[in-house]
Amino acid sequence: MLPEVARSTRVCAYDRPGTTRLDGTPSRSTPVAQPTTAAAGVGDLRAALAAAGEHPPYVLVGASWGAMIASLFARTEPARTAGLVTVDGASPFLKDTLTPAQWSAWMDKVRAMDNGKGLETPDYPAAVRELRGAPALPQGLPAVVLTSDHPWDLSVGGGSTWPAWLAAQRRLAEDLRARHVTDTDSGHGIAVEQPRLVARAIRDVVEQARAGQER
Repeated sequence: MLPEVARSTRVCAYDRPGTTRLDGTPSRSTPVAQPTTAAAGVGDLRAALAAAGEHPPYVLVGASWGAMIASLFARTEPARTAGLVTVDGASPFLKDTLTPAQWSAWMDKVRAMDNGKGLETPDYPAAVRELRGAPALPQGLPAVVLTSDHPWDLSVGGGSTWPAWLAAQRRLAEDLRARHVTDTDSGHGIAVEQPRLVARAIRDVVEQARAGQER
């Protein structure tokens, strides 16, 4: 996916602290305290971009938990953000669309990920508060929300979480005033299962951003 996007624009990818590679080995990122919040992730991203000498504005792309970070960066750094793409991204509205029992069980499941070895453990309640307290995205910011259409489940709290996930994705797209792509022929890992679709969405947002800068 990244090489395809790189044909038309500069691409930068980084390993968040506490993440692992496909073979299970830890990333080379400096360890940080866990659990981590979306605001902490924004700080890490800001530092990584500065250290790499990358200049704004940026089109931000975030998948799953990374979408919380990308969305908060866009809301708090509007002058440095040219566009946003979420890839089956975690939605702050999931707290509302899940049942209380499902949300509570999911938070228990996430907290259990913190085994003291520095693996990334998202603090979803804090991230929801951070996003809800942040300014709205600027009017007209190019944005795309990609949503899985092959049912998958968080397996918490009894009953399927799939309807809640879809409802939270719809609310996320509305909140971001984004084009919502729901015909993805993919489960949660859209970037792996349908990389060309993700690349096309990124290119579309980049082109819209460039067109807006030229006006």
